[in-house]
Amino acid sequence: MIFESHAHYEDSQFDSDREELISSLKDCIQYVVNVSSNMETMQKSFQLAEQYSFIYSSAGIHPEYAEEMSVESLKEIASFLSHSKCVAIGEIGLDYHWDEPSREIQKDCFEQQIELARESVIKNKKKIPLIIHSRDAAKDTYEIMKSHHCEDVGGVIHCFSYPVEVARQFLDMGFYIGVGGVVTFKNAKKLKDVVSFVPLDRILLETDCPYMAPVPFRGKRNDSRNLVYIAREIAALKGVDYETVTAVTMQNALNLYSIHE
Repeated sequence: MIFESHAHYEDSQFDSDREELISSLKDCIQYVVNVSSNMETMQKSFQLAEQYSFIYSSAGIHPEYAEEMSVESLKEIASFLSHSKCVAIGEIGLDYHWDEPSREIQKDCFEQQIELARESVIKNKKKIPLIIHSRDAAKDTYEIMKSHHCEDVGGVIHCFSYPVEVARQFLDMGFYIGVGGVVTFKNAKKLKDVVSFVPLDRILLETDCPYMAPVPFRGKRNDSRNLVYIAREIAALKGVDYETVTAVTMQNALNLYSIHE
């Protein structure tokens, strides 16, 4: 069985067959963390978590939607942190691939949500790890995380896209590395090098579905059943068997998200 650490089953691409697809996951997927992107998806994500026993949710605003951050939205995110199926704040972070929202707005949104995670330990007596989205923004992501002592909270760098030297920095902070379908691409040498370098007990399996489908489904709608191809590629790169990859990454995710079997 596999732990899917990053999915978006509330996405409209699943509207036509969501219930049928999610029900079919039980044959190979033991747990799913459905990750929020904005205020609308947050509501839908928690509805899924309440509907399905094996689905958990996160609460947070993606940098693409950083302009949604307000006093009211921050309060709403904070209210979700006490939900029994909430296991993380995310996905949050920085995305400099696009010019908008401005970098300053993204940074402010990122920092406020990090502080929510830190406050949760005090207010809710609950440690809430971070699901970090970082694209073309390694330096600023790391500096913000360091200045806000994210090592005290923990989390995962989702859809990791940086070289080994950057992976080492985040590993030193105690963070996990999220590995998805890109690792199966022939031209993904940088990520393959990272997977070879990172200890298996610091890797999480993820799809980011419906996006980022692995080979042989590249370019098509992705779903958690495709994690088998990602696990097989990691096994080949690490020189271990498939069962070792799924077992270790399962335990990694259970530990990070404090899910007790």
